[in-house]
Amino acid sequence: MTLSLAVGRPTLADHVVPRGLVTDIALVAGGAALTGLLAQVAIPLWPVPITGQTLAVLLVGSTLGASRGALAMLAYAVAGVAGIPWFSDTGHGIGVLLGSSGGYIVGFVLAAALTGWLAQRQWDRKFLHAAVTFLAGSGVVFLVGLPWLAVVTGADLQQTLAWGLWPFVPGGIVKALIAAAIIPAVWQGVRRLDAAKGRDLS
Repeated sequence: MTLSLAVGRPTLADHVVPRGLVTDIALVAGGAALTGLLAQVAIPLWPVPITGQTLAVLLVGSTLGASRGALAMLAYAVAGVAGIPWFSDTGHGIGVLLGSSGGYIVGFVLAAALTGWLAQRQWDRKFLHAAVTFLAGSGVVFLVGLPWLAVVTGADLQQTLAWGLWPFVPGGIVKALIAAAIIPAVWQGVRRLDAAKGRDLS
């Protein structure tokens, strides 16, 4: 039996590289790094900036699966708290996690777990199912981030939605659709390669 951080059904990553502890650690670290990289693609906005992080969360969760996707987001959060300056334009450290953006970062862990869980049930292989998967993952981020924002800022419901939801809806939809276009397309490529090798991806 191969020791692995992955739990449950195989995902896209498992059809590209074999499961194994060393491979899984590398994938988790890579997922955290991708999130940190896309976090630097940001539109400054107070109290929560618009960033590319959510796109990374969706891609990482769906490709790695529930357990490794969640671990990648946890690693991203822990590394940012430890001092790596990759929390978008808000910097790094525990203050960011405890601030107005903190709930969104915590929500990344749950969003990656959800998108990964759905991907392990093949919801990432067709555009429509993938779009639903990624929109749901984006929704989870808001479910955690908005109450957190309200508590930290003391804002009422209307102000919380104005600060933490409405500005992000168009971009969130676009990012979900981008991910829904990318992942099924990659699956098609992997299927073609595996068909040429006589492997079955069902």
